[in-house]
Amino acid sequence: MPAGNLRSRLHFQQRAVGDDGYGNPVTGEFATVFTDAAEIIPRMGTEAVMGARLQGLQPVTIRLRSHVATRSLDATWRAVDSRSGAVYAITSPPVNVSQKNDYIDMLATIGTQADA
Repeated sequence: MPAGNLRSRLHFQQRAVGDDGYGNPVTGEFATVFTDAAEIIPRMGTEAVMGARLQGLQPVTIRLRSHVATRSLDATWRAVDSRSGAVYAITSPPVNVSQKNDYIDMLATIGTQADA
């Protein structure tokens, strides 16, 4: 796959863990850990029932170059498009589809981490 397909710049963010002053861990806001070029591939949308209401979900595949930082991603992370501000909640860990360790794919849904 040529690198020209990696047209999006995504900020990969993870929740910061802090201290409440009494020694208890507190989950904080999302903080950007690294930024990388990515390809966003839309998938067929689905509908989910949440709170007795039908809600549309738009899944996407995020394709990245494989390196140490991208291989550490999991479902607790999120990606934010640096240009549009769209939030992608990562729903699956990275998968090395080509088995050459050059690019990895992961599934995500458009929306905030709390929504997904």
